[in-house]
Amino acid sequence: MAAQKGRDILLKISDGGDPPNFISVAGLRTRTFSLRANAVDCTDADSPEAWRELLAGAGVKSCAVSGGGVFREAQSDARVRAAFFTQSADAWRLVIPDFGVLEGCFIVTGLDYLGEHDGEARFSISLASAGALSFEAA
Repeated sequence: MAAQKGRDILLKISDGGDPPNFISVAGLRTRTFSLRANAVDCTDADSPEAWRELLAGAGVKSCAVSGGGVFREAQSDARVRAAFFTQSADAWRLVIPDFGVLEGCFIVTGLDYLGEHDGEARFSISLASAGALSFEAA
């Protein structure tokens, strides 16, 4: 697999329609996603040689997404703000080239705005998964 451009990773939010239309969160310069699966330790006195044993498929899975950038587009900016203030579990889509597409409900857990007097206004956003995610491999 060839190297990929980071700018090709897209974070999209649903417009709230049925069926949903996804719009890119404009102006993102950085994007990070983390997939986690917590292990459930089922080690007991009968475990062979006291080696830890994990219970397959029993842990809690989660996805965290973060990003930061500059303000670029009023429609996506408004959707992100609304998602934060309502704390609703909105549909989001994360497109990762040569990996796949993750889609599901997320809650905006952090939204920061910053700027310096001689620079552009910037923002950062953090999302936490709020239910099952679908994954379609690239």
